[in-house]
Amino acid sequence: MTEDRGPLTVARAADDPGVQQILDRVREHLAMDIAVLSGLTQSAEVVLATSAETGPMQMAVGDERDLDDTYCVRVLDGLLPGVVPDARTHPVTRELSATAEMGIGSYVGAPLRGADGEPVGMLCCLARGSDPLLDEDALRVMGLAAALVEDRLGVRHLPYRPAVSDRVRWVRSVLAERAVRTVFQRVEHLASGTVVAVEALSRFDPDRFPTPVHAFAAASAAGCSVELELLAAERALTQVPRLPADVRMSVNLSAEAVLDPRAAELLLPCGRSVGVELTEHTPVPDYGALVAVTDRLRDAGLQVVVDDVGAGYASLRHVLQLRPTALKLDLDLVRGIDADPVRQALAHAVVDFAGSMGAWLVAEGIETPQERDTLLGLGVEFGQGYLLGRPGPWEAALGAGPFHRT
Repeated sequence: MTEDRGPLTVARAADDPGVQQILDRVREHLAMDIAVLSGLTQSAEVVLATSAETGPMQMAVGDERDLDDTYCVRVLDGLLPGVVPDARTHPVTRELSATAEMGIGSYVGAPLRGADGEPVGMLCCLARGSDPLLDEDALRVMGLAAALVEDRLGVRHLPYRPAVSDRVRWVRSVLAERAVRTVFQRVEHLASGTVVAVEALSRFDPDRFPTPVHAFAAASAAGCSVELELLAAERALTQVPRLPADVRMSVNLSAEAVLDPRAAELLLPCGRSVGVELTEHTPVPDYGALVAVTDRLRDAGLQVVVDDVGAGYASLRHVLQLRPTALKLDLDLVRGIDADPVRQALAHAVVDFAGSMGAWLVAEGIETPQERDTLLGLGVEFGQGYLLGRPGPWEAALGAGPFHRT
């Protein structure tokens, strides 16, 4: 029977030699820079203890991080696997500010659970570099170490509990009040500057949600991420009747949202005027079911778009399974392409691949004339990015862009 050691505090966890030994051993075994024990408050992840060696990670007992910007909340919500061999390329972690600010290259994490089975803390290992050898065996080791910490500290008494945070309450009010604002970003035919499509993007009260990522993370924590995605799509689609005849609108939906029957009810009446961009931020539970839905949308004339092509395995699998009508070249391939022969070679291969599929190819994230001109030279017909137009009001997205050519 686990010894009743009383409530766990920051000082108690940091001073317990048994915890220190567990953290040291798991860090050494997995060859990571640091091992960290953290507790979860209603709004933050708090460092309770670290391994003796911390390498270059610069984490210390008492450090706190906003829960919405952590890996742990996404692991607990099933949005992120417990093992991330390369955090800078993974479609979820590469978008989090924590990855760049903390210099995270690879990650392994396992939850600590209380007597009721609810998560009360996290044990994780981090490293600056990526590690392709991290796999399910590493996760099993971390799970065993977490169980040892649970037994050592009696975490059923841990006072930290991920309660309903302010942001969870705020996102529920967004749903109740339908408080989503839509902005639009133009997609151009690069040779002529003609607008061929607009992408609908959601915005929220900036005092509560500085970026859309914060809002959707809060929705995930509240168990209403699909509802928020569908509300955002519904708000954007109210503008479809205003579309010029030769311009489409695309909306972003996760696979989970597309599989919800309400998504088809929203999208099918729009016909050829609309496309749906499949995001990578949640895993696909059933490709067969997803293909059935996307086939139905495509048969009705809607564009089926796979985002972030070239970013990793997930987008490639989307392409192979879904046979989309349009591909979006990942911005990491576009950034600096004018000065990088490797990026150019890979983009040229995607151009050929898209052509063989009969699919549109759109380059995302174009920021300089040099990038635009290089992409044109490689055969990329369509583009999107700050050079061509930032997200903004409907009229601005459809008007002549700063580099419009006649």
